[in-house]
Amino acid sequence: MLAPQGFGTFAYDFSHLLGGAALVLSFTLLYQRRLAAVIHIYALQACVVGAAAAWQGFAQNAPHLYVTALIAFGAKGVLIPVALHRIVRRLDIRRQIEPALGIFPTMILGVGLVGLAIAVVLPSTRHVQAQTLAREDLALALSVVLLGMLAMITRRNALLQVVGFLSLENGLMLAAVGIEGMPLVVELSVAVLVLVAFVVFGVFFFRIRERFDSLDVRRLDPISEERR
Repeated sequence: MLAPQGFGTFAYDFSHLLGGAALVLSFTLLYQRRLAAVIHIYALQACVVGAAAAWQGFAQNAPHLYVTALIAFGAKGVLIPVALHRIVRRLDIRRQIEPALGIFPTMILGVGLVGLAIAVVLPSTRHVQAQTLAREDLALALSVVLLGMLAMITRRNALLQVVGFLSLENGLMLAAVGIEGMPLVVELSVAVLVLVAFVVFGVFFFRIRERFDSLDVRRLDPISEERR
């Protein structure tokens, strides 16, 4: 992003606002215990990331970021959430989530991961020029990535672990659009890989449900013990 001067100051602050909104939604994903609400929050986070991409396209005068924004809105904000809702209805999954950790320990871990992201990014990018990379935006994006990983770890339901993975990818996209000069082919390839991975995950869901009548990953433990 361009150095904050005049309009650049507003552009800089607004990009921080969007990054902060994505981070707050990551914490909401960790806090939420209802399946439908988790999917809705993920869709909202994807739309926020799409808005961040569109804003960076305007601020950097980079039209290709508008394509990234459309992908985020269309594929991640609409298509994937609709597919997740259909999977929930098709497999008749329980609407209430059973986390591996309680709310309080999970949120404490989340705050610690945000502190870790800030401690790692800000000192390591101290000598990076402001016009090349917004350091605070990168710290926010890394925080979203780490919270997505935490969401994967603290969920026992395979579908919700995938939502955590998709939220993690939102953080990666948030970081990518904040880097000036990122080629469109990189962003498109990431989007295609996410869609392919989601299709694979969908097949995986149906196979687990067919075999164990549940998407609870704890059902896989007896199989791993038998093979040992």
